Amino acid sequence: MGARCSKLSVCWWPPHFKSPLLENGAAADDGSGVPVFAEYSLDELRVATDGFSPERIVSEHGEKAPNVVYRGTLFSTGRTVAIKRFGRSAWPDSRQFLEEARAVGQLRSVRLANLIGCCCENGERLLVAEFMPHETLAKHLFHWETKPLSWAMRVRAAFYVAQALEYCSNKGRALYHDLHAYRVLFDVDGNPRLSCFGLMKNSRDGKSYSTNLAFTPPEYLKTGRVIPESVVYSFGTILLDLLSGKHIPPSHALDLIRGKNYLVLMDSCLEGHVSSSDGTELIRLASRCLQYEGRDRPNLKSVVSALGNLQKDASAPSHALLGIQHDKETTERISLSAIAKVFARADLDEVHEMLENDGYCEDERATFEVSFHSWTGQQVSDSILVKKHGDSAFQSKDFATAVECYSRFIDTGVMVSPTMLARRSFVYMVLGKLQEGLADAKKAADISPEWPTAHYLQGMAYLAMGMEPEGHEELKQGAALEAERNAR
Repeated sequence: MGARCSKLSVCWWPPHFKSPLLENGAAADDGSGVPVFAEYSLDELRVATDGFSPERIVSEHGEKAPNVVYRGTLFSTGRTVAIKRFGRSAWPDSRQFLEEARAVGQLRSVRLANLIGCCCENGERLLVAEFMPHETLAKHLFHWETKPLSWAMRVRAAFYVAQALEYCSNKGRALYHDLHAYRVLFDVDGNPRLSCFGLMKNSRDGKSYSTNLAFTPPEYLKTGRVIPESVVYSFGTILLDLLSGKHIPPSHALDLIRGKNYLVLMDSCLEGHVSSSDGTELIRLASRCLQYEGRDRPNLKSVVSALGNLQKDASAPSHALLGIQHDKETTERISLSAIAKVFARADLDEVHEMLENDGYCEDERATFEVSFHSWTGQQVSDSILVKKHGDSAFQSKDFATAVECYSRFIDTGVMVSPTMLARRSFVYMVLGKLQEGLADAKKAADISPEWPTAHYLQGMAYLAMGMEPEGHEELKQGAALEAERNAR
């Protein structure tokens, strides 16, 4: 996934868009469908978030160790990602940060929102992870709008999170910092996943294990240290959330359970939808996880086993249980042509080659007037020379000169060339001017409405700007026009 430079040519990626995968000589992914871990430049992440725009923020928290998570789009691949930006006081030791990030970045599981990169530059510390588009468990559990989270999905969420924790523990990452319902995210298919961000400390001192003392493991309150069993305690608080549909301090919940008033814990929205035996079993498991002494808590393997036995509607797809429309992005991508996919993944080398090879064929199809009236022979000659210089610069990938020459020619108003607008659109995008690139692609489509390339360029621009629905719509429209042309 992502653009690659030809083995027969020199890589020409602009520095601020250079793919870290290319720089490191790494493969696009390791076979799991997830990109291999890479170190990104600050420029690339700044572009991915529109300059860390407030409109891109998806979460913001942490008083002692403030950090912000942005929804970003990597221009080099078109991939939408979650970018966590730490506060300036966090991680003063860049070596420690990189070591920690690289270790977490080696983990790969379908139960995790995997870490795919980081940035450690100019005092900035950022993490890059897979983006999960369907909100957090907390949102669906505590702030639902149309209907409460079903029992089957609650149990599935618990099961998947336990599997994620067991996987991490088996890989030597037994500690998870600040585990709560906001750390559980839903992917494009509606599957619950555990955020990888909690596998890293919020700062080098690690004193941010939990932001809420009421939900902090007793051993941490007592000694300031955590043990492998601490994560089981934190998981027990998630079980309480799932049972009750609200935050209940563990101490209060345990008092209710000991007094055999545990039915008070159950979310009233679940009444009539949960058998007494299933509810009792999950409450019993939560009680065991919340034991004061770590040695009295179950290990993760037995937690996973217990939750596996409680699964309901195991064959039902997660998006159905979550009550969301299944994202058709994957299906739509399958229907795209090979050319459309080149634009979808922003393969700049191939897009440039296509535009170069097409020449000015589209101008021959388009209908527009050429007006040289009131021009002298020298002006006409100069205009044609400017066009030739622009084409030569475009071919040699001297994009600054290309955009200058094309702009001079277009501004004369002699003719409106869809090809020249398409080329300038592409150049603008390479130079990071996405709005200008989109505007030129739209103008090209206005002149040649049946030209697939004009729509493909719009799709590429929209995706780079994080406007995925608009991007996929333009790609589909371009693919449809391409199919029509091929049929003719």
